[in-house]
This record gives sequence, structure tokens and C-alpha cells, in this order.
Amino acid sequence: MSKQNEHTASSMESVASTIARIFGDESNSLGAQLSDTLSRQEELTHSLLSKPRHTRRIGVANQKGGVGKTTSAVNLAAALADGGLHVLVIDMDPQGNASTALGIDHAPGLPSVYDVLEGRKELSDIKQPCPDFSGLDVVPSSIDLSGAELEIAGLPNRTTLLRSAMQRDDAINHDSYDYVIVDCPPSLGLLVINALCAVDEVLIPIQAEYYALEGLGQLLNSIDLIQRHYNPSLVVSTMLVTMFDRRTLLSKEVYQEIKKHYPALVLDTTIPRSVKISEAPSFQKTVIAYDPRGTGAVAYKEAALEISQRTEDVLGSIDMHREVNEK
Repeated sequence: MSKQNEHTASSMESVASTIARIFGDESNSLGAQLSDTLSRQEELTHSLLSKPRHTRRIGVANQKGGVGKTTSAVNLAAALADGGLHVLVIDMDPQGNASTALGIDHAPGLPSVYDVLEGRKELSDIKQPCPDFSGLDVVPSSIDLSGAELEIAGLPNRTTLLRSAMQRDDAINHDSYDYVIVDCPPSLGLLVINALCAVDEVLIPIQAEYYALEGLGQLLNSIDLIQRHYNPSLVVSTMLVTMFDRRTLLSKEVYQEIKKHYPALVLDTTIPRSVKISEAPSFQKTVIAYDPRGTGAVAYKEAALEISQRTEDVLGSIDMHREVNEK
């Protein structure tokens, strides 16, 4: 470690100790939370994100709105890029919220993923660099996409339009990207099917409340249908619990219930309720750029690290599914 890093680490440790001493040691005190965040931030400085042996293509999906789907897609992408990896985000939601959070103009009429699905543009024609992270590119969406489902419904290849576009993109095919993250709309229509036919794995954000558990079963049934009819190699690789309130018993019970049923899929990291996470998009920022040392940014960086650490297991599972389906 360089002398500068040693000095930074010792300073952070000193600050954490000082805060804990001033505010007290109770686990629910403000001081304990600040101290905990600083300690976790310091641990992240010693952790490296590993480069996958080939591109991981992840769809972030949940048909229920308001669960942190787009927020998780953009902040995980930003955390991975901030960790030195090369990431492409494809915004498949007509609301264009992922494009907004990543600082990309997506006004109606501008070139967007809509033009790709309609066959007028290639992904390489419309992707733009995120202004906050050098390793992060974005394929924007716009409200124009809202009419795409009706327009493509009669096409024979209506479920594979995005997959075909990705297959034609040299950067994706030659593993120039470490991660391609597709933000799906909160529905189960043709746009979502297109997205999940174009990726190898699904990441499901789940809000820490009981209604989310009810919707999870429906979502998994829908993914199973896509696996059986359109993309047999697709795997559900990750579940991420969002809007977690460490002060409530409900959040803990929901997390434990999901973890009990899907122990291999649920990340140990949870994403807390945070004002900064909610504020960031209004400044056209991810929380990683807007509040890089806050609890929200630290949690998403930890989640990105955990996803990175699971890479070999996930890629192995995807390879196994492919081999089974090719026989």
C-alpha cells in the first residue's frame, strides 16, 4: 500500500473511532452507523473487482414498480465502472429513468434503443459515454419506446430484436465490456421478453416488504416461461434486497424469508432506505457519483463486489445450462 493510502486508511480508522466514542456504542445510534459506514468504506478500498473471463449479460427485472429496479441497475453499473471495469447499460424502460440517472439526454425524438428495435440504428450508433465514469457507456431510452410493443407485435422475430442487435455489436461480441446491464420496464410485456432473451442472467431487486414476496413468485413463473419458450440458457443469478430498514423487524423478517428460500441467490448485502439514493436522480447522478461516501453508495459498492466475487459460479451455471440445452 502507498504511503498516501496508508495515511487515508489510518485517518478513516481514526475518524470511525472518534465518532464511536463521541456518540456511543449502541448499534442503533447515529455514531455507530457513521462509524460502521466509514469502516465499510475503508474495507472497500482494499477490495478489487475481478474481471470476468467473458462478458456477463444481466437483465435487472421486477414487474412490480417502486422496488429499486432502475436505481439498482444504474448504481451497480456505476459501482462496477468505478471499480475499473467496462460496463454497458441498455435502458429498455420507456420512462428512461436509467438514462436520466446516468446523465444522458433522452428527449423524445432523439436516437434511442427504440430506433435499434425498429431497425433504423445499431447499438454502436446511439450509445453514449456516461459523464461521471470513464468505463461506463449507455444506450438511452425515451418515451418513444412506449409504442414499440404494438409496432413489433406482428414481427416474426419480435422477441429477439435486442438479442440480434447485441450479436451485431462488435464491442459486446469481443468481450470489450465486462458487464452489459439491461434495465427492464416494470411489466411482463414484449420489451421485457426482448431484454431477457438478450441476456444470460437475471438480477431481481426485492423491496423489504411482504407484498414484494407475493410478486416474486409471479415474476419467477414468468422467467420460467421465458426459459422454456425463448431462452433456455437464462438463469436467475442474483436477488438483491432493497429499501432495507435495519431498525425494523419487518425488514429483517422479509430478508430472512427470502434468504431461506433462495440461499444461493440472495446477496448478503442489503440496500438501505436512503434520502441520498432518492435525491441523486434529480441531479442526473447515480448515488455513487452524488454521495460516494454515503451509506447508499457504500451498500451498492459492496453489492457490486459481491456480484463480482460470485462471477465464476454464475458463469459456470450458465455454461452448464448451455451444455444441457445443446444436447
